[in-house]
Amino acid sequence: MELAPLQLALWGGLGLGVVFGAVAQATAFCSSGAITDWVREGSSNRLRAWGLAAAVAIFASQLLIGFGIVSLEKSMYLAAPLAFGGLVLGGLMFGVGMILAQGCPARNLVRLGSGNLRALVVVLVFASTAYATMRGILAPARASLEAATRSNLGASSIPELIARHAPLDVALNRWVIALVAAAVLAMVCLASRPFRKSPRDLIAGLVIGLLIAAGWYLTGALAYDEFNAVPPASLTFIAPLGDSLQYLLLFTGASANFGIALIGGVLLGAGAMALARGRFRVEGFNDQTDFFRQIAGAALMGVGGVLAMGCTVGQGLTGLSTLSLGSLIAALSIFLGGYIGARLPWSRSSNACAPDVALEPARSSAAS
Repeated sequence: MELAPLQLALWGGLGLGVVFGAVAQATAFCSSGAITDWVREGSSNRLRAWGLAAAVAIFASQLLIGFGIVSLEKSMYLAAPLAFGGLVLGGLMFGVGMILAQGCPARNLVRLGSGNLRALVVVLVFASTAYATMRGILAPARASLEAATRSNLGASSIPELIARHAPLDVALNRWVIALVAAAVLAMVCLASRPFRKSPRDLIAGLVIGLLIAAGWYLTGALAYDEFNAVPPASLTFIAPLGDSLQYLLLFTGASANFGIALIGGVLLGAGAMALARGRFRVEGFNDQTDFFRQIAGAALMGVGGVLAMGCTVGQGLTGLSTLSLGSLIAALSIFLGGYIGARLPWSRSSNACAPDVALEPARSSAAS
């Protein structure tokens, strides 16, 4: 029986979410954990896993575009003009917030699927503040900031921007930039011997990078409905978490979509993997300070994620795979915010994103 486009999007989103949740749970793939590992311990393995995921996502996604399999021109990441204030300020807020909350939204979903009740509170606060910033009480302030800092460069992607200032073809630019960016990222990541000897991190980077391209292929080709066309999407967690909260509250008056199915899949995949590995355990907050720290982090991520139009997965991996100029600005701002957050003395609580050392020999703290 042939599935309708919406059904394909829902089942496909669920499947991608299951794989992401299972892999992230087993490998401790985490952007905030990667930053804290590097800043506090000098270990770069998880940061390199993120970089490898970005390299794979860029290369695979640009192959889909280059061979005409999908068109991402209408994706949210290639929208112009750019609101630079939201991208930078939101990115910084999100970066600091994910350190305080001991994980970005994706990581907290994985923690929630593994039984962590702290993550439940973080996810609920994050989804509420994100939705309030998108469509609620904070929306007018967000719109004012975006209007005041909006600038039209005449290009929304890096290849287009270069083509405007040099006599080069946009399509050729795209191929060159994609190949160079993917190759440089991959070489930098694989230059580390400890990273090359860490199967967990290699698998995390390769699989999650491929999932980004798979999401584009699903929504931009397999499940594309020409009679009810919607912009193609891939892995992202800001708007989908807000939509998921609304879906839970207004089930009879709302309809599911790819993003909501993705969220459900992440919870299922993480839970199944945690149970299979004997790592499912119910956990609560350590103390009152831990509670307020993570609540503040969740609120910062909710507001900042909407202003930046994405998270470390949404803007950092999915957005960068389109070679979006806005995604590059947002991703750099998020990582700068994460670095600042990791350096703050009052953010140094127990690291809920710490890798599970039971999976492989201890990581080298001198990895670089």
